[in-house]
Amino acid sequence: MKIAVACEGKIVTEHFGHCEGYSVFEAENNQIIGKEFIPNPGHKPGFLPVFLYDKGVNVIISGGMGSGAVDIFNEKGIKVITGASGDAETAVNNYLYGKLKSTGSVCHDHQYADDCDE
Repeated sequence: MKIAVACEGKIVTEHFGHCEGYSVFEAENNQIIGKEFIPNPGHKPGFLPVFLYDKGVNVIISGGMGSGAVDIFNEKGIKVITGASGDAETAVNNYLYGKLKSTGSVCHDHQYADDCDE
């Protein structure tokens, strides 16, 4: 299983599409067995969910995300967890042990409101 976390450094970011990049953790039997960092290739509507799908991601974790991105991830069968914060690796471990649940936080009114949908 591959779990991507939208990050600024090692911290979960509030803005999925505008983050520094994605820490992608590979997990097996509820244990992290690998990790890589993928720089954000650029924010274009609808691009990032497909980009991460093509990287084999099964789960995406972020602080917030636009409804358009959520819809595309859902269409691709990728589980979306929003409302996360803090250390990215801790968030992944919490997810693996069932301690991280999505708040359903979808971006509407903030500085990226016009292009938050991905």
